[in-house]
Amino acid sequence: MRRVGALIFPGFELLDLFGPLEMFGLLKNDFDLQLVAETTAPVASNQQVSANPDVTITGTNHFDILFVPGGMGTRREVDNLPLLDWIRTTSGSAEYVLSVCTGSLLLAAAGVLDGRRATTNKAAYKTIADQYPQVDWVKQARWVEDGKFITSSGVSAGMDMALGAIALMHDRQTAEKVATWSEYDWHKDKDWDPFARVHDLV
Repeated sequence: MRRVGALIFPGFELLDLFGPLEMFGLLKNDFDLQLVAETTAPVASNQQVSANPDVTITGTNHFDILFVPGGMGTRREVDNLPLLDWIRTTSGSAEYVLSVCTGSLLLAAAGVLDGRRATTNKAAYKTIADQYPQVDWVKQARWVEDGKFITSSGVSAGMDMALGAIALMHDRQTAEKVATWSEYDWHKDKDWDPFARVHDLV
């Protein structure tokens, strides 16, 4: 059983969070999902739907899997030093660290992606890459695996990344079963990324 800590903050993106958690959550005997926030108060998403945290960042900093979604709120949280410290500490002890979309912006701001390959939402790619040049940003990728760090492109890409992570942690057959259970057409090719061209990155 791997304990998954999914970070939420004001302005997180709904599908960034709940798309991947759907995939992990279908394997109830393998993953224990918990939402983590700065306080116990409900946290409003970018779409104004709120989520209720299970634990706070002051209550725990150990998870087998740290999961960081993106969303407009990441732009504000890059200046949240206590949150960045928690990400840095939690990443250090985690078996895997996953991000979706601009969640990689928070990982980069915490310094845990320095010298590593990573990707992000292609609409925000140029801004983020210019801001954190110490990261080896990959322009064309649905998701990128670099050791224990797995980062994905924007929003829906998180579900492809989550299935890829399940394949790594278990096997390809298990990931295929989860995709079938959720009736999801899994893009299995990490390099499949039509949105890099849409945003003039390639």
